[in-house]
Amino acid sequence: MSEEVKVGGGAPAWIIKAPLTINWALNNSCNFKCKHCYSRVDGNDELDLESLCAAMAKVADMGVLAVNFGGGEPLLRSDLKEVAACAAQSGLQVSMNSNGYLIDRETAVALKTAGFAKIGISIDSHVSERHDSFRGVPGSHERACAALGHLADAGIRTSISTVICKINHMDVDDLISFARVHGAQQINFHNFKCSGLGMANRDELDLSPQEWRVFYRKALAAKENGAGIDISFDDPIIASLGLKGGAGSIVKGSVCGKLSLNIKSNGDITPCGFIPIVIGNIVRDDLAVIWRESQVLDRLRHKEPTGKCASCSSYDECLGGCSARALAVTGDFNNPDPHCWEE
Repeated sequence: MSEEVKVGGGAPAWIIKAPLTINWALNNSCNFKCKHCYSRVDGNDELDLESLCAAMAKVADMGVLAVNFGGGEPLLRSDLKEVAACAAQSGLQVSMNSNGYLIDRETAVALKTAGFAKIGISIDSHVSERHDSFRGVPGSHERACAALGHLADAGIRTSISTVICKINHMDVDDLISFARVHGAQQINFHNFKCSGLGMANRDELDLSPQEWRVFYRKALAAKENGAGIDISFDDPIIASLGLKGGAGSIVKGSVCGKLSLNIKSNGDITPCGFIPIVIGNIVRDDLAVIWRESQVLDRLRHKEPTGKCASCSSYDECLGGCSARALAVTGDFNNPDPHCWEE
């Protein structure tokens, strides 16, 4: 699974032969109006079914283990079930993130038949009115909760994805309890990324570094005390609070370009969905060559500490925090994560 390779012409680095996961935006169309959306600014070009199936066979042959479909709202693609079947038949584990609005009992059964092993439903508050306002659609909370039940009945593992921001950062215990009550096997606390509309609405929604520290201390305490549900994080800056290995993963710092890649609806490849730097296209280019030789990925794998990171005792674990957020706010991967509370 791993080998010593030259990455981007630089010094040898230990990397895996292929991304473990591809996060694949099948479309950018959406039936919601979320205030933090990162894909709303992208175009509407989409690969057709034949191109998608060929591309998924390509990534499976490279050794990728899983694809996670997103968007936009994936269920707005009329051929989603056929796309998922292609992925599953290629040997890939298939999952999806959805707002849940279009998942009824019949759809849940069809998604199971198509090969979905796990589906994450976005729910940002245990309070329905607060979630509906954040997502821009009345009744969306009720339908998301119903979707969790339909998916569970169909035999699909479920998780809840919650974007932490001003509307919910004080509600750790309530969010965890809500996820347990609704039968989710996992709750993912996603850090606010400052990309797309998230940047435009940053002053309204984002937390201060001190508020992030308070949130993560409480969330980590809940995880350590055994909350009766799997609690996951995707934020490397919590290494300074004692969680080693970049939010508990097998690599340090951001996982972008180390464990995962992102593919946009038109086939363009980026390090992650929140880093709008195109490093190739899945239809035209050799993914294995991009994985080994991309200079952008090389920079992400070999970050250099700047500013306060240069003297921080946690840098070897967090590697400057979220690369996407540093790039969005400061224009440089290597700058300190603006969420970081260390002085």
